[in-house]
Amino acid sequence: MTEAAGECSVVHLGRVPYREALALQERVRDAREADRIGDTLLLLEHDAVYTRGRRSEVEELLHRPEWYAERGIEIVETDRGGRVTYHAPGQLVGYPIVKTSDVIAHVRRLERVIITALALQGTTARARADEGADFTGVWTDERKIASIGVHLRRSITTHGFAVNVDMDLEPWSWIVPCGLNVPITSIAEETGTTPDAELFADQIADAWATESGSSIKLLTPDQLAALA
Repeated sequence: MTEAAGECSVVHLGRVPYREALALQERVRDAREADRIGDTLLLLEHDAVYTRGRRSEVEELLHRPEWYAERGIEIVETDRGGRVTYHAPGQLVGYPIVKTSDVIAHVRRLERVIITALALQGTTARARADEGADFTGVWTDERKIASIGVHLRRSITTHGFAVNVDMDLEPWSWIVPCGLNVPITSIAEETGTTPDAELFADQIADAWATESGSSIKLLTPDQLAALA
């Protein structure tokens, strides 16, 4: 379980390039290991990028790298679990940097957090963990709305989740998302409305605090930089 009782820092970072966010996660992870900072949830957006997890296969990318580059989409190899996924503006990305003794329980908690926040947006969702590792994440019926992939080193997590809020879904059709030929959806697609992205980020943070039994401490990006 996550050793998070007490206080959890939440940092709203806005849009951050993917590689820059990777480096930030490592700094926060090191700070967490050294106890310079407590458990921390980073909330942000990325520019368009496909990321490949440890179990990714070559055939999950349906086109050559230069085809994607022509459309402004970078491809990045990562050390997280899972397969290929897509990040872009209009998607809320969350990176919980937390101490845990049970990474599977951590993933199940992330699913519950997302399901709780989606319900507040009028979107009924579910987990499908019992159907196998490729079904990790959050679903509305047979449509995937959120992806999860994490990495654990020295009992501290990096990477996390991505929830499709109001984004262009077409680039999902240019890959085999998470190794599955499944439809991808978003809050906007499911509700027929334009979601309040800032409100949804707050709902995710509140759901995280409830699930982890912690209170929220908001940090600015500058305050985070001073600690990590």
